[in-house]
Amino acid sequence: MNVSVRNVVVGLIGLIAIIVVAVYLMRPANITKPKADAHDDHGGTVELSDAKIAAAGIELVTVAPGTLRDTLALNGVVTPNQEMLVQVTPRFPGVVTEIRKRVGDRVEKGEVIAKIESNQSLTVYEMKAAISGTVIERQVALGEYASEQKAAFTIADLTSVWVDLAISRRDLSRTKIGDVILIDSGDGSAPVEAKLSYISPVSNADTQSVLARAVVANDPIRLRPGLFVTARLVLQAKEVPLVVKLSALQTVENRTVVFVRNGNKFEPRDVELGDRDAEHVEVLFGLLEGDVYAAKNSFVVKAELAKGSATHEH
Repeated sequence: MNVSVRNVVVGLIGLIAIIVVAVYLMRPANITKPKADAHDDHGGTVELSDAKIAAAGIELVTVAPGTLRDTLALNGVVTPNQEMLVQVTPRFPGVVTEIRKRVGDRVEKGEVIAKIESNQSLTVYEMKAAISGTVIERQVALGEYASEQKAAFTIADLTSVWVDLAISRRDLSRTKIGDVILIDSGDGSAPVEAKLSYISPVSNADTQSVLARAVVANDPIRLRPGLFVTARLVLQAKEVPLVVKLSALQTVENRTVVFVRNGNKFEPRDVELGDRDAEHVEVLFGLLEGDVYAAKNSFVVKAELAKGSATHEH
């Protein structure tokens, strides 16, 4: 190898060495493996014990087939079923000498509820309950003169009540006897289902509405006469393969998710949604039948997920 070629080779080797050293010196001073967030380790999961779930009031529901209902919102009032109500009146006028039952007391058919001294014979006779039920009204007092012209007691069997609803004139054409109604009892439990059994042939001139009535089974007693209620009249029903409650839907990073529980952990599942009603929404993709998810108060799980992300950023 002549001198000129050798000088070129040596020069190239030196240039390469200089580049390698420069690259080494320019690298970051402290390169370490990023520390993974606890939530990231599990794909963005949140761990909550049964005790925490109960304390937060998180409702756990199982994904299952369901019914979506197109409904009409109505207002109404609970009244006694007049076909299961009797008024007990004295057989003869006289003075009340004994009262055995008061408003709210349960009575059995044939049970003595009061005694009256007849003005005619001056003998004491018994007033008895004509049906089994609950005393909902009492119009006599001890020592008072009782007349056969006025009821002394009103007894109602409250295991069946009427729910009277107001139907506006614009909705009357969509309403018919036999329609299903879902009544909110106000106690936080599932709605009471019944059917319309009567629609008045006349309207209320003041409210321009028509009375519609449902006879509702009420055992155990959830609907009490005198209470105002809200109800939904079912106009159309559609069976769908999978539904979740609307309260389960949350938004995470502009994605609609449902928090599914696996052991003690919740993971956000992206979902594709279909039709919905006032309470439920159809799930087209993202969940399987049998999955357990957070419904009511699911925002608590979202808050815990955000809390974990914030901790990681700091």
